[in-house]
Amino acid sequence: MSWRVTLDCTRAEAEALPDSEHLFPFSDFPPVFVADEPDPHAPDNWRIHAYFADRPSVEELERLATLAANADSRIEQLGEEDWVSQSQSGLEPIRAGRFFVHTPSHAPDPTAINFEIDAGLAFGTGQHATTAGCLAALDRLEKAGKRFTNIADIGTGTGLLAFAALKLWPGARGIATDIDPISIDVSQDNARINHVKIGHAPGEILLAVADGMDHPMLATRVPFDLLIANILAGPLIELAPAFVKAVAPGATLVLAGLLDTQADAVIAAYEAESMKVLERGAEEWCVLVLVAPFR
Repeated sequence: MSWRVTLDCTRAEAEALPDSEHLFPFSDFPPVFVADEPDPHAPDNWRIHAYFADRPSVEELERLATLAANADSRIEQLGEEDWVSQSQSGLEPIRAGRFFVHTPSHAPDPTAINFEIDAGLAFGTGQHATTAGCLAALDRLEKAGKRFTNIADIGTGTGLLAFAALKLWPGARGIATDIDPISIDVSQDNARINHVKIGHAPGEILLAVADGMDHPMLATRVPFDLLIANILAGPLIELAPAFVKAVAPGATLVLAGLLDTQADAVIAAYEAESMKVLERGAEEWCVLVLVAPFR
């Protein structure tokens, strides 16, 4: 029989999930973690699911309790099925523009640009409206004739948006960063799965753990002509001066992770830096496309 332990948590706690092997270093069969957002209208309310092959011990439950400050754990006995695979097979593929994002449980679409992204520890799998909206925005930019040669994806999660940008502009150099080391580990795995080369050359990507724009590899790559950031409204506002400083004249910014009710505040922060809004979007989760002035 398999078992699932569920804890309510904040998004920050979900993003800070350690590798289960680090939390359970002496376990031959550590649990598998899956995090999800049960209610898109409550963007800070997340859940952590831990899947065990056997009933978790008191010590294992105590270790899990350290992951969320204000949550009691709920334990369920699930049966003989592989419930991790089941949970991922329930995630339907996402179509956004020419992109088709699927888990390993689904076959690729030969007519689309495919990415296999495993649902798990990192964020940006394509399931959330912000990630899908960013993919669609990138697709529109390429169809409109935009050309980019130096791309940054800040807060990359799974690497997906950086991979998508390099597929659309294969002559570009890319760099993807995240404040969470687990996200960079996941992005490295996803790069291998999706045949994205890691390196400095055109068509290749660099990966780094970084807080905002604070990393030597970012500093050596500026100025960027395309900067993507699918994070949260607060960090987008805080990082506005650093983002604008890091881009070239006429550069494009694709910003997401904000609700429509937060869009005006984010837009104001970038208009104060002389950025012009090209797209705001009409959905609950906004994707902003902005352009830098020609200085």
